[in-house]
Amino acid sequence: MRIDDAISFFRLSCGRWQSQRSSHHLLHRRAEAGGSLIVVEELSADDPRLASIAQLHQQDPAGLVGGCRVRWSGSMAWDKAGETHEGESVFGLIPNDERGRAGLLLRDRGYAETAPVAGSFQMDERDGLLLSTSYETMNSLERFSFAGPDVRLRTSTVEGLSNTASFCVETRLPDSPDQEPGQSAPTAEEAGPSPAALSLLGW
Repeated sequence: MRIDDAISFFRLSCGRWQSQRSSHHLLHRRAEAGGSLIVVEELSADDPRLASIAQLHQQDPAGLVGGCRVRWSGSMAWDKAGETHEGESVFGLIPNDERGRAGLLLRDRGYAETAPVAGSFQMDERDGLLLSTSYETMNSLERFSFAGPDVRLRTSTVEGLSNTASFCVETRLPDSPDQEPGQSAPTAEEAGPSPAALSLLGW
């Protein structure tokens, strides 16, 4: 799949995804599985929500090329009874190169922190999308790539107070209102022998 720029990558990511993931906790020397449902919706460059995010980060809204709204609902194998991982976030992209393959990724909130957070994006020579975000206590780096139109792969590393490395396979689901984030997410057992948790970046 040839993907020209980052906003095209985000558009290809729109839809409903079932995520299967294995996370390796280096401190505990153990692996954890989980499952999640992710819904990605495209937002146009003139969406007022994106303009607000740009202003939060003291960026010119005119530089926005678009973005997306992401909702997620997931569970992890180590969760306590009744514990869930749910939320939503809005992303805005501001390229800083002529090709639109690198720039700023603005969010209204982080996954590790609820305050607005800015990261960076860059596409590599194989059209994979690299997302890098720095928090006060940790740094995260994720790479997304498409194995086909309906299969997306993700690798991630988190360095800081919690050091983890993860691999994730996401499969596109048919458009349907039957299951949305906020409803019961698949458990580790329901998702299969190697299920997945949501991303540190929350999508």
